Amino acid sequence: MTTWLTIGILFTFAAIAFVIYRWGNVECIGVTPVRTFTFIAILFTSGLDVGLIMFPLTEFAGYADLGASPEYGFTNPLAIEFGFWAFLIWAFYFLTCFYFCVIEPRVKFFEIPLIKFINNLVIIGTCAFTAYLLLTNLPWYLPEMGDGETIVSSFYLIVFVIIAAAVYSSTSIRYVRLLSLASTWLFLGLIVLMWAGAFMSKESGMGEFVNTFALLGDYFGNIHHFVLPINDYHEFYLFWWFAWSIMIGQFTARFVGGMKTYQVLIAMMVFPSLPIAVWFTVLYYYSANEIATTGFYNLAMVMVGITFVVNSLDSLIRLYTDNLNLTVERFGKLKYIVGNIVLMSSLTLLFQLNFLEIQWVGALAIGLILGCFGYIFATKYSKVAAIERSPTENKIDFSKIELAN
Repeated sequence: MTTWLTIGILFTFAAIAFVIYRWGNVECIGVTPVRTFTFIAILFTSGLDVGLIMFPLTEFAGYADLGASPEYGFTNPLAIEFGFWAFLIWAFYFLTCFYFCVIEPRVKFFEIPLIKFINNLVIIGTCAFTAYLLLTNLPWYLPEMGDGETIVSSFYLIVFVIIAAAVYSSTSIRYVRLLSLASTWLFLGLIVLMWAGAFMSKESGMGEFVNTFALLGDYFGNIHHFVLPINDYHEFYLFWWFAWSIMIGQFTARFVGGMKTYQVLIAMMVFPSLPIAVWFTVLYYYSANEIATTGFYNLAMVMVGITFVVNSLDSLIRLYTDNLNLTVERFGKLKYIVGNIVLMSSLTLLFQLNFLEIQWVGALAIGLILGCFGYIFATKYSKVAAIERSPTENKIDFSKIELAN
């Protein structure tokens, strides 16, 4: 699996370099273009994941324990956490975004029935993994409901209700939009709340925040360490990002509103990383200074995490049901809701019982990416080589841009 992941990573970065060299100044226009500010907001929302809220506080201590994990000794725990979540890995999403915006309309690789089916397996598997992440982290954040380690029946019930809410939400695009906005504002509110709790006291202040934030600079000085897997845990993260990459690319490609290719790369790597950097800085200050988060803060993080899960699940459920024509219009609302609840709940349990692993889903995504390259090289090389701009049918509709804002 490590060899397969390494091949996928090296190919991805080589492909990015080629895209920037060959099409760096191509104006990218999606089928539903929006203004740059709106596109950045969509990037931020699309990258939200429950792990962003619930992983860091459980991970910082492990990154600091060099006796158990000496491979982390090249930098500090905050830089490690940032490197596992931000900046460089968003280049994966850039590649798929560019592909679906500029190349896929000419190639139509993902419209091949077998490829379409495999791609939807990736979407479904990633969808269930999102629910599983919440399930496994609830004991740490809600120790009052158990012993702080064991997943008790109450946690299964919470996740089941969340899956049901997400499936219901997916029945209407109106709910999907409202949840996206709610996720964004709740996350920003949580950052402000916990920042104030950490840095607006007599013992600390802006100077402490700035000093902690400065630790992130070590990530950029050691960025080469994050290209290939540092260890098995980093490998897990990288497979996870590959599992998300095709879906994020498909989604974000719709909204590119005329930026040049190199500008899309900069936007996708920089702008989502900024709020992540601030959030991780705040959490690291809590961890490094042993400031308790039990009670209100943990409950606030759980509530935002739940909103993230519903937001992620309803968008992904909507995507795979549309792709596979498993829609409300075809089956009716009751059959649609029951069928998707059963599917998502079953797959979540399979992840919990270790019958499924996100590494397998990520490996499938790598296979799709490499298979796409092979297909282009074998059958569509001349058509792709001739590309000079986004497809002519992707024209900026300024009325849509105004509505989107």
